[in-house]
Amino acid sequence: MAKGEKFINKLKEKVKVLDVSYSTPDQVVVLVPRSDLVEAVRMLYYDMGGWLVSMIPNDEREMNGHYALYYILSMEGGKMTPDDELPQDEKCFITIKTLIPETDPTYPSVTTKVPAAVWYEREAYDMFGLVAEGLPDKRRLVLPDDWPENIHPLRKDAMDYRFRPDPVAPEDEPDYPFLFPEGDGVVDVPWGPLHITSDEPGHFRLFVDGETIIDADYRLYYQHRGMEKLAENRMNYDQMGFLAERVCGICGFNHAIACIEAVERASNIPVPRRAQFIRVICLELERLHSHLLNMGLACEVTGNVTAFMHLFRIREYTMELAQLITGGRKTYGNVMVGGVRRDITATEIKEAKVLLNKVEKYLKEAWEAIMEDDDQVERWRGVGRLDPKVARDFSPVGPNMRGSGFKRDTRYDHPFDVFDEIKFEVAVDYGCDVLSREKVRYKEVMEAISIIRQCFELMSGGPIFIKPDEYLIKPGNFALGNTEAPRGENIHWVMQGSAQKVYRWRCRAATYNNWPSLRFQFRGNDISDAALIVCSLDPCYSCTERITVVDVKTGKTKIITEKELKEYAKTRKNSPLKK
Repeated sequence: MAKGEKFINKLKEKVKVLDVSYSTPDQVVVLVPRSDLVEAVRMLYYDMGGWLVSMIPNDEREMNGHYALYYILSMEGGKMTPDDELPQDEKCFITIKTLIPETDPTYPSVTTKVPAAVWYEREAYDMFGLVAEGLPDKRRLVLPDDWPENIHPLRKDAMDYRFRPDPVAPEDEPDYPFLFPEGDGVVDVPWGPLHITSDEPGHFRLFVDGETIIDADYRLYYQHRGMEKLAENRMNYDQMGFLAERVCGICGFNHAIACIEAVERASNIPVPRRAQFIRVICLELERLHSHLLNMGLACEVTGNVTAFMHLFRIREYTMELAQLITGGRKTYGNVMVGGVRRDITATEIKEAKVLLNKVEKYLKEAWEAIMEDDDQVERWRGVGRLDPKVARDFSPVGPNMRGSGFKRDTRYDHPFDVFDEIKFEVAVDYGCDVLSREKVRYKEVMEAISIIRQCFELMSGGPIFIKPDEYLIKPGNFALGNTEAPRGENIHWVMQGSAQKVYRWRCRAATYNNWPSLRFQFRGNDISDAALIVCSLDPCYSCTERITVVDVKTGKTKIITEKELKEYAKTRKNSPLKK
């Protein structure tokens, strides 16, 4: 039985299936009428154990006269319990596709049944003008609030990558319509790009009763860089890999791999075995330095500067390791269609093993000390709880998800490159809080060290790159690439155009799936834990230094600077709300 056939047969019992095709042996595409879209996605998601990993709107008018929507689900099992998991040979990706007429660019909102679709459907309107009827939250997501109406950037006939709308005077800029909890005394607050844990822009508004957060809302996308539009207009596939690596300053290589492997799968391009091992090594190098970064910051934000300095001292060994293996401390530039650019020598492997031993030894010592520090552990315990039911509804990823008891890891569920030859344990913890998420990261660092060592032992000689005689270009072919970045699963989807140009590139970073459920993680926590909760998410959102707090009883607002909030988070004394 072909992958996904069991699920398709169940779908046919309730929805009309117009066509079934395969992008790759484990990537199934099911075409349904838009009237059956919601039920098809709902059935796969809740009835058959799927998770929404991406949704791609596409302008295919020049191909078939329609717009198209692709809802991609990872079929793994619901995983609410250890037994609720699909057998490995049944796991696959199933895409529910529907066509949207140009004359009626509307479709029924999947969010009404599957909350995880909310950001995707908001973005589909911004970028393509496709209207999700019944969508509970119709606010803009990607575009600025002063963006001109009726210009949807990713439509093929809308604009080119050089378009810049005329600026709007500051006094004429519209305010973003933030959500408010019901009740008396809730008032509007000033507009501004605000953030609370790192030097990147996000506008957070916390609604409090005394010191307790009862709800939250936030506005992101202050640095949308238009990469997808740029790639469609100017770049070949190898150039896209360089661009994808610049999506994120911490896990850029994961993006480059997901992007390039989507191209390779759509074109059926083989990759040498040695190159696959090198790719895996570089991916796990990123996990080492990224997790140590977050673990250190999770200590620093609570005032444990000693632990922070020790973890960053250890992290420096991982940066030396990256430079040794790739030639760069962070941006490696090592991936290309058909393989990698840089090999690893026997001398480099020998030196790398020494560095891995240091990281393993020193981190064990540091982590034991942190876990013996009752004050530190109690600052993490019970904070920012991600309830398993909320997680199931919103499809978050990475340590954020695994810290709530879900054994979800795309290296395990959908092995790529040589991960099916490597032994590793998926790190899972069940506390659902900051403590569990940091425990998961520690376990994953240790597993990453083991994975790199295994790669060194299993990696045989041979080429690191096979130049295809010609790419197997067939306009309209598409496939997805997946990696398990430090923050969670990254998904890149590429549809081929002509002349080695991409027709549509959809990049979905891990944090995109983690943001929607953050609102629930704030609720019931103390204002002094706000920075810690965001930190434990390990967000990436490419600044100013304040947040706005609204007291729902009195209606008073208070703008708190980053310095004030961090000082309160560290000491829990002299609340800035009382000034």
